[in-house]
Amino acid sequence: MTDLSKATAEAVEAAKQGEQFAVMLAAIQAAQIVQQLQQPPAPAPVQQQRAGEAGKWLAIGVGGSMLMVTVAFAAVALAIAAASVALVALVVYGIYRDIRRR
Repeated sequence: MTDLSKATAEAVEAAKQGEQFAVMLAAIQAAQIVQQLQQPPAPAPVQQQRAGEAGKWLAIGVGGSMLMVTVAFAAVALAIAAASVALVALVVYGIYRDIRRR
């Protein structure tokens, strides 16, 4: 066999293998496309609120409200105490004046 006929035979064989490779590649790509068409679309992600967010803000609101109620009661108690001290001071001063006159 001459070099030319040997090279020709190898070229024909390579062409056949190239065609087979192209057919196999086309079959793989077709299988991938069919598989993608058969898969159901992924469900849309559901946006969920994080578990601690609502509870955190609820706790802040309740805590702030209780703090304000506490401050209000403290202010009322302070006003009552001041009025009581003033009344006691007036009574004691009145008694002192009565004793001093005698």
